[in-house]
Amino acid sequence: MSPNSAVNGAISQPPAQNDTPTCDRPHLVDRLRAGDIQTQVLNTAKAQRMAEFFSLLGDANRLRLLSVLAKQELCVCDLAAALSMSESAVSHQLRALRAMRLVSYRKVGRQVFYSLLDRHVLELYQAVAEHLDEAD
Repeated sequence: MSPNSAVNGAISQPPAQNDTPTCDRPHLVDRLRAGDIQTQVLNTAKAQRMAEFFSLLGDANRLRLLSVLAKQELCVCDLAAALSMSESAVSHQLRALRAMRLVSYRKVGRQVFYSLLDRHVLELYQAVAEHLDEAD
């Protein structure tokens, strides 16, 4: 089979079935209802900030850090030992979490202890963990 016939064959294949339900047939849009909804749509700037927030949480090591900090406050060296990571790697991840206001820290002498910033972060973490633990 030549490369062109492979491409032509792929093009001539029927489109894949879409499992997403849609309206059965075209209909008039309820402009009143659509207008009311438009005022509730997330604005673009906030949507961008939220996308960055969730993108930050798309890293397994950051989520592992949050899982530990959801239980207790720890210093960088204890976090590194608990997660089998280098202190440098933990510090790097904590810097990113701090920039997005997910964790805070306090210093005691030369030690720096990290914790979740507030209850919202804990509740978000717990809600996602609980959701993923639910049976299908």
